[in-house]
Amino acid sequence: MADETKNTMAMKRRTFLAGTAASMAAMTITIPAGDALAAGYPERPITLVVMYGAGGGTDTIMRKLADEMAKAKNWTINVINKPGAVGGIATQYVFGQNADGYTVLGGANYNKYVRVMGHVDMVPWEEWVFFQAANAIASWSVPIDSPFKTFGDVVAAAKANPGRISISTSGTGGLWHELALIVGSFADINLKYVAYKGGKPATLAGLQGEVDIAGGGVHEHVDLIRAGKLRNLQQTGTEDITLDNGTVMPSVGGLVPSIKPFLPIGGTYNFIMRRDTPTDVLEIVQEAFVAAANSDGFQEMVKTKFFQTDIRTGEAADKRAAQLETITVDTFNKFSDQIGAEVKTADELGLPKPADFETWWPPKGYKPRA
Repeated sequence: MADETKNTMAMKRRTFLAGTAASMAAMTITIPAGDALAAGYPERPITLVVMYGAGGGTDTIMRKLADEMAKAKNWTINVINKPGAVGGIATQYVFGQNADGYTVLGGANYNKYVRVMGHVDMVPWEEWVFFQAANAIASWSVPIDSPFKTFGDVVAAAKANPGRISISTSGTGGLWHELALIVGSFADINLKYVAYKGGKPATLAGLQGEVDIAGGGVHEHVDLIRAGKLRNLQQTGTEDITLDNGTVMPSVGGLVPSIKPFLPIGGTYNFIMRRDTPTDVLEIVQEAFVAAANSDGFQEMVKTKFFQTDIRTGEAADKRAAQLETITVDTFNKFSDQIGAEVKTADELGLPKPADFETWWPPKGYKPRA
């Protein structure tokens, strides 16, 4: 590797989040020497660092994938959680480790928020390799004794009391916040968004009455809906969902027709590795990941939790990473007053408008990872 390239990589590894412990700034980075590290991989446990809190949708998916990979390959995969800064804390931690395949980022939505919100300056399809397993769709639910019986009740109350009806999110600027903004925009209402550290705390906040509406994913709400503890008001799939007990979770497309052409909208779930990881290691992990995503155990969980299998690797994953980031930067700039922090513009990030994405991709200088 040329000295100039080494210097560039070293500078990127010293770009840290505001507020990150000063001790991390002194971390020594060792860059692996080629593909030699792939011999015998893995020779020790792999650490999967989940960017959100325990019990939420990302954590659930990541742990199940890790379990299926470990069982199929006789590997040991330890899962830890490092929530914060909509994935920024975990991102910086993983980027600060050796690119040898032993520390992997477990994330959602191709980690699209961290650059849009200025937490890191890494270009996803230049710095990372993504493996996508599944999608999720958003849900709004209320306690069974809530005065809101329907989505229409919330719309009426929110229009009468702008900014007063509260909804939980898994973090300011995170997925469920973004999707709540999108749904609220189409419904022409303004809500009060209350951030929690992950999907599970956001769901519990709604269940316990800390907020008027529990925001999150169908997978995070469905068990409580089945149990009669939560009532679903809308979900962002293309069709109504009817549970085995007859309970209907209505598609927002039937409630707000203008949003229908954009459905389904939701999240994606990814293993994420540094792009300078040895090629042989990436290939080994990709093979194990795809096998785990297709396993009976994972598919049963997908069915039970109403996830959607959607496996993407290579350039298809890179393209999806760029597309999702383009949509997010556009949404967050439209609703910058709701984000509570500075948001980068599309021009600053070198991104097109969503409508221009297909003619923009691939960007100048893009190289698929072999």
